[in-house]
Amino acid sequence: MMLEHILVLSAYLLSMGIYGLITSRNMIRALMCLELILNAVNLNFITFSDFFDSRQLKGDVFSIFVIGIAAAEAAIGLAIVSSIHRNRKSTRINQSNLLNK
Repeated sequence: MMLEHILVLSAYLLSMGIYGLITSRNMIRALMCLELILNAVNLNFITFSDFFDSRQLKGDVFSIFVIGIAAAEAAIGLAIVSSIHRNRKSTRINQSNLLNK
């Protein structure tokens, strides 16, 4: 596959993630859009690592670290959303002002 095709796919994933993150009212959807952004970055890491130096796996290893960080972020984020839903009965971002009680 050509470099341009993968970069267009990555840019599309990034733009979908940013658009969803800006326009989402639900916390779960915002976390999913953040995962889309991280996957677009991982796709770029792997593509450029393979394109410029296919003998070394620097981009692949860095991508694995980003996947691990994204998994931890998803677990902690879902725990926080679950706690907010338990207390507020809503996962909407504009209704979850934690400073007001």
